[in-house]
Amino acid sequence: MSDIENGNCNGNCNDCGSDCNLDLSNPNATVTLTLDDDTELECAVLTIYPAGEHKYIALLPLDENGENHDGEVFLYRFSQEDGQQPVLENILDDDEYDIAADAFDELLDKAEYDEIVDGEDL
Repeated sequence: MSDIENGNCNGNCNDCGSDCNLDLSNPNATVTLTLDDDTELECAVLTIYPAGEHKYIALLPLDENGENHDGEVFLYRFSQEDGQQPVLENILDDDEYDIAADAFDELLDKAEYDEIVDGEDL
């Protein structure tokens, strides 16, 4: 379903309790999704985060030039067994999607707040 291209997780996975094997400090960490029509879509990994009873991954689809112009973000349920490749699953339940999307929005709000606070002269 996906091909995770970077290793050695040092991102924000402490809350989820397992090693996600992604180098989230690498701004070029990517996932290649294979879509239903067998085309491949490269996506930048924004974050892996816990919400409710699961972990989720936020992906930013990239064009052939490695850019994203519309800001669309894909959310998938994320799991990984020890020593295995990560698994991404579609979120089929509307309530579960709302939980994942709300948690992602909170992460964005916190990052924006932290950026504002870090930029202030105290």
